[in-house]
Order: sequence, then C-alpha cells, then structure tokens
Amino acid sequence: MSVNDWVERLGGPDGLRRYRRSALASVGFFPVCEVGLWTLWAATTDAAAATRASVAVLGVAHAVIQMFLSRAALRHYLADGPRPGRLVVLYAAVTVAIAALGCVLLSAGRIDDRELSSCLLWLLMFYSGPTVLALPPRVGAVLVAAVTTGALAGAVAAGLSGSPLAVVISGTALLVPFLGAAFRATGWGVRLVEELVAARETQARLAVAEERLRFGRDLHDVLGRNLAVVAFTSELAARLARRGRPEAVEHMEEVQRIAQESQREIRSVVRGYRSADLHTELAGARSVLEAAGIECRIEYGPAARLPSDVQAAIGWVVREATTNVLRHAQGASRCTVSLSTAGPASALLVMENDGSADAPPGAGTGLTGLRERLTALGGTLTTEQRPGGIFRLTAHIPWEQAE
Repeated sequence: MSVNDWVERLGGPDGLRRYRRSALASVGFFPVCEVGLWTLWAATTDAAAATRASVAVLGVAHAVIQMFLSRAALRHYLADGPRPGRLVVLYAAVTVAIAALGCVLLSAGRIDDRELSSCLLWLLMFYSGPTVLALPPRVGAVLVAAVTTGALAGAVAAGLSGSPLAVVISGTALLVPFLGAAFRATGWGVRLVEELVAARETQARLAVAEERLRFGRDLHDVLGRNLAVVAFTSELAARLARRGRPEAVEHMEEVQRIAQESQREIRSVVRGYRSADLHTELAGARSVLEAAGIECRIEYGPAARLPSDVQAAIGWVVREATTNVLRHAQGASRCTVSLSTAGPASALLVMENDGSADAPPGAGTGLTGLRERLTALGGTLTTEQRPGGIFRLTAHIPWEQAE
C-alpha cells in the first residue's frame, strides 16, 4: 500500500489534516506513559513517603514539560513555529535534577540499586525523543549523549553496580536511540505526506495549464498567419481604394476569402476540443489523472456500440468531469469511470472520486452546460456527495432519443 492509500484510509479526503493530528497525538502519548511509570515507581518502592513524593513531583513535571516540548518540536520541524529553545533547556535541567536526586538518594541509602536503575532508564528514554526532534540532528545527539553519559557516571559514583547497572546501561543503549529515531521519523513522515500532497496539487494545476496551452497553441497556429495576411491585404486594398484603383476590389475579395477560411478552421479547432472521440477522451482522462497522481480505473462497457452523437456527449461529460476532478477535488487519490447499459437501449456513465469538493456539487457553468447538452438528447446528469467523502457524477442517455 502506498503512502497516498494509507493517508486516504486514515482520513479520507481530510487525510492530511488527520495525519498531522495523529502525529501530534502520538508524541503526546509518551508523557501519559511517563506519568504512569512514575506513579508505578512511587507505588512499588519501599522508600519513605517524602522521597516518593519528591521523585513523583519531579517526574510529573518532567512529563508535563515533555508534552509541551514534543508538540512545539514537531511544529518547528514542520516549519510551523520557532525552535523551542527555552523548553529544551528547561527539559534538560529537570532531567539532570531527577538523575542527580536519584544518585543522592542511592548514596544516602534511601533507595536501592533496582529503584535507581528503573528511574534512570525511564528518565533517559523519555528525554531523548523531544530533544532530538527539537534540535538539529547532530546537536540533539550530542546533548542526549552528554546527559545520558553524565547520568550513568553519576549513578556509578553513587554506588550503582552489578546487574542493575548492566540493565540500565543496556536499556539506555537500546531505548534512547530508538525513541530519538522514532520522534524524528514521526516528523519526517508528516513532512513527506505534506510534500506529497503539495506535489499532487501542483501536478493537477500543471495538467490544466497544459490543456489551456494546447488550445491556445492551436488557436494561434490557425489564426496567426491568416490574421497577418488579412491585415496586410486590407491595408493594401485601402491604399488602392484611395487612389481609385480597381485592384482594391480584388484584394477585398481575398480578405473575404481568408476570413471565411479562418471561420472554418476555427470551427474545426473548437469542434475537436469540445467533441472528441469517446475512446480518445477516456484514454486522455486516464493519462491526465494519472499524471496528476490520481489512480484512474476505467470500465469501457458498450462504448463501441453507442451511436456517434451519444459517444460525443459522453466524451464531453468525461472531459468536463475530469477537469472538475483536477480543479475541485482536493486530496483525490482515486477516480473510477464506469460506462454501462441501463435497460435495453440507454447508456449510463458513472464517475466517482474520493476528493473533497471546494465547491458545492453541481455548481459552476461546466456542469450546467453538460446538463443542457444531455437534455437535448433526452438524457440527465446528476451529482451527489456519498458517505466516505465520495463524489459521484451520473449521466444517463437513452438511445432511442438519440437516434
């Protein structure tokens, strides 16, 4: 499954915003876990009530700072806010304070080796993630390594040894880099999805712009030379007319001929733009949509058996609906085009996409023009927004009315 599919399954047309919210929620889940672990530590230790309370208060403060720092760090990573430098400093200070308190309590005999090892393991594990995300990779890694090394050195100096020391060293060597990489990967994933969506929107705009350029190029090729000849010939005819020369009539007749020829050529261009072959339109729709990053599945059905005017009308529907997907279906990743028969002598075209429309269904002159065109053939055009963020366009044309 691609990233696009995963995001769309997560939130449908609102996938990008939901993905960002889920990332914020995921980094906000770790402070809750830390509060639970500190509560468990205070409940299971044999230390005095004052010792348990002091460690618990600092631990909860550490978790609260982690919550604010994690969200601020993720926003900064996504270029939505400033670097939370003060929170980084405060977070490091509280981390060092808790580690120092644990070492003092161990040396004073108020807690044992097992209690200090679990305290340091949780503390350093949770410390690494927000710090690495908030700072540049090298700076964050150096700071996390310095705090971790200092805390372990202090524990050794306080008398931590044996299997508790081995547990905390091996645990921090595994969990500290893992959690730092997990936070970094979360930010990178959100940024990747945002860039992917932005690139798809750009592709859609380029596809529409390319079609406009093609039509403008055809018009220029048809009219450019003819208009230049008309301008030159009419100017020459005007000069000859001022002199009373009979040749002016011949030149004006030439202007008339060129104008009539230009009319025929421009009609041909417009006709080719507005009523192309149905198979060409279906293939073109697939090409344009896939170029814009939208998966397109087409079921041709009875396309080859339809009358020519019905094919032309359905081809126009496909063209206009494809343009609407590119322009208005924000976040679309899939589009389905299905052509089938509805009854013994009628054609049914259904186009569905999973993009959220930035205009009400049925709005705009394009769909109004489609309805007028199909009405002339006895057909109908309907649009609806279905559950799950699916937009459906349905065109129905009876064959008897078209023949």
